Amino acid sequence: MKCVIFGGGGFIGSTIADRLLLEGHELRIFERPRVEPYRKFADNEAVEWMTGDILSNHDLNAAIEGMDVVLHLVSTTLPKSSNDDPIYDVQSNVVGTLQMLNAMVANKVQKIIFISSGGTVYGIPKYLPIDEQHPTDPLVSYGITKLMIEKYLRMFESLHGIQSIALRVANPYGERQRIETAQGAVGVFLHHALKDIPIEIWGDGSVTRDYIHISDVAEAFVKAVNYTGSHSVFNISSGQGISLNELIVLLENVLGKSIACRYLPARPFDVPVSVLCNQLAQEQLQWTPLTSMTNGLIRTAAWMESELAKS
Repeated sequence: MKCVIFGGGGFIGSTIADRLLLEGHELRIFERPRVEPYRKFADNEAVEWMTGDILSNHDLNAAIEGMDVVLHLVSTTLPKSSNDDPIYDVQSNVVGTLQMLNAMVANKVQKIIFISSGGTVYGIPKYLPIDEQHPTDPLVSYGITKLMIEKYLRMFESLHGIQSIALRVANPYGERQRIETAQGAVGVFLHHALKDIPIEIWGDGSVTRDYIHISDVAEAFVKAVNYTGSHSVFNISSGQGISLNELIVLLENVLGKSIACRYLPARPFDVPVSVLCNQLAQEQLQWTPLTSMTNGLIRTAAWMESELAKS
């Protein structure tokens, strides 16, 4: 299939792109201007690298023309900072997605897979693990705009027959995760531990998250590309909760050394616990997470050590 991946050069997108290439798909990767390809592609890999502006109708139409599937991985904000400027969050993410959907209609492209946020759309859980029917009461603008986009996907499905799939991904971690964005406890903690920088923990360390290795996320997207069923929203998660304090212990075991921590006052937007049920994805997508937390941390640590040695 011919797939265009918006945001295909980043941490998540590049891993999905590599996995789709292994399946023999033809890719068009759309990135921001001045973003270079994340690696050199082989002559037998069908990849077209394109840069542009997601708010430009011209660029969107050029990217979507001739494609079979759109993978929408772009987000201009982060959960922790999205409340600082909700207007920008809506203008850049929701409006950009609507223009993308209009371009799909114009170019008669009938399938879109969107990365939603399992960690923010549900808010404070009413029960655990959280399934797809759980109430959605996000505490951050990031989660609100993700839900808005999900609703517009369903509207365009109803109006124009575009099959939409929203994957509510838990907390992804793994190789290629950017440290400078400070998104993702695993990446930040591991980086600090390797450089012997004390780790700052907001609250008492009891905040619990559902961490999933990026290879399992990429596999879920491959399954979604091929999915023809009637379900449109799936949790993509490990299904296991790990607190920040437990994560520190796991990292100490993997690295073989003690890690210094500083505990700071809790942040009001941090949901105390988020653990997602992935049963629907297992049943419908025939997908299951395969990478254990320990093995995932070992792989991520080896990659990060290699990257730090280059700098």
